[in-house]
Amino acid sequence: MTLRALITNDDGIESEGLRQLARMVRDAGLEVVVAAPRDESSGSSASLTAVQADGRVLVEERMLGHELAGVPAYAVAATPGFIALIASRGAFGRCPDVVLSGINRGANTGHAILHSGTVGASLTARLQGCRALAVSLDASAPNNWETAAEVARDALGHLLASDAPLVLNVNVPDLPVRALRGLRRARLSSFGAVQTTITEVAHGYVRVAVADLDAEREPGTDATMLAAGFATVTALEPICERHAELPGIPHAGRGDVSDPADAPTTTA
Repeated sequence: MTLRALITNDDGIESEGLRQLARMVRDAGLEVVVAAPRDESSGSSASLTAVQADGRVLVEERMLGHELAGVPAYAVAATPGFIALIASRGAFGRCPDVVLSGINRGANTGHAILHSGTVGASLTARLQGCRALAVSLDASAPNNWETAAEVARDALGHLLASDAPLVLNVNVPDLPVRALRGLRRARLSSFGAVQTTITEVAHGYVRVAVADLDAEREPGTDATMLAAGFATVTALEPICERHAELPGIPHAGRGDVSDPADAPTTTA
């Protein structure tokens, strides 16, 4: 059976990066369904938020242009994490085997990926048993979507070749393909000293820019390699448990609750 791919993002259903990613995956031979936020959901992380009417999540069928004719597409009044979750329950037809999120406008590097809706969709998909890929292009107004799509094609091949349900976070510099220096595995940079700048103030809104001042100084990290002209890939885990001693709190043991029926109950 042909592998089925869900394409989503956090920039919204009208994003050029979404169309570029969907086209690449379709051309790679996968069955494609697109479901993306109706409105921009940047910074939504893996939140499960949706707009409902009478208990129903709002979904609209959309056309993504003649190049993607025949590819089902839906604008969903929800965050990308929520979309990935309901897709795994059959909301848009057969459950996906792989989820691809992007191509995002702007890099998603370092520990700041915690806040990314692009990455959040991929991590949510992983928790539902899907392999997943998040792809970002390092520019707020990108020119080289084709470069990101080519790198995503390469990363997708590695993802599908693995038996393990991986999450890969890919970042691509906004360069022509011929200028790209290659694809490298890289560690997440630390979220260092952050500078927030107000770039525009107008009636009803404020636009801000956030920059990690130290990220490009850490050798071998995604932000450093990206600034040097390399595309980067980092394997992620959706949930990390830290094994640390907590004085005064004993470890759970099998003898604590021998049978589920013995567990204490609470009453309102």
